[in-house]
Amino acid sequence: MSSLDKRGKDFENKFAHDQELEFKAVARRNKLLGLWAADAMGLSGTDAEAYAKEVVKADFEEAGEEDVYRKVSGDLEARNVDKSEHQIRRTMQELMATAREQVSNEG
Repeated sequence: MSSLDKRGKDFENKFAHDQELEFKAVARRNKLLGLWAADAMGLSGTDAEAYAKEVVKADFEEAGEEDVYRKVSGDLEARNVDKSEHQIRRTMQELMATAREQVSNEG
């Protein structure tokens, strides 16, 4: 294998690894967001965990994070929990940073 081929293969492997870590971080963020929203809605224990799983599943509806935002926002609104769009999106950003750190510390 030439050094150029090896560099290309190494780059592909790093890209695949980075994509896997990002996928895990997004899933972790969604779980953390679900737990945050569950707490705001007064859910705890197994109910909170079940809700967090619903939020994780919501991310598979479409590309991007809008499906997750709509799920959480709609559920909070349905329970008359006063959280603004800004609060939810800011929490999503903060939890994404937390999730990336947690995932990178695991491996």
